[in-house]
Amino acid sequence: MDTPQAGIQRALHYFEHMQPSDLALLGEVYCRNAQFKDPFNEVEGLAAIEKIFAHMFASMTAPRFVITQCVQQDAECFVAWDFLFSLPSLKQGAEQIIKGASHLRFAQEDGQWRMVLHRDYWDAAEELYEKFPVLGSLMRWLKRRVNS
Repeated sequence: MDTPQAGIQRALHYFEHMQPSDLALLGEVYCRNAQFKDPFNEVEGLAAIEKIFAHMFASMTAPRFVITQCVQQDAECFVAWDFLFSLPSLKQGAEQIIKGASHLRFAQEDGQWRMVLHRDYWDAAEELYEKFPVLGSLMRWLKRRVNS
């Protein structure tokens, strides 16, 4: 018999080991009607979520998640993570890191606990935009103006 905790562990393992070929297994960790939201996307359903991860693999070099903390209660958890990747156009392809967190809610579907809600929280301005030369200068200037 599957449990919410088993579903959470399956999902975390999936994220930490995800490769492009694993996108075909997305239905093992997400419900068919799952909702996903991050600073750039808000979608519903397996096909739409798969498209987001496929784009990640197509546009970045060696993207991967490292789970740094997980707090779980019943069929929900809050996960802190580091997202590591590189882009040839960013800092000569040097590895980058984005620190963020996710709220994950699980529901039982076909006898198995899967994610029905995946909400990512991370600061796009600080964690991404500031890393680009021209945009980063503008973002740092704006931050100084707001803080003064």
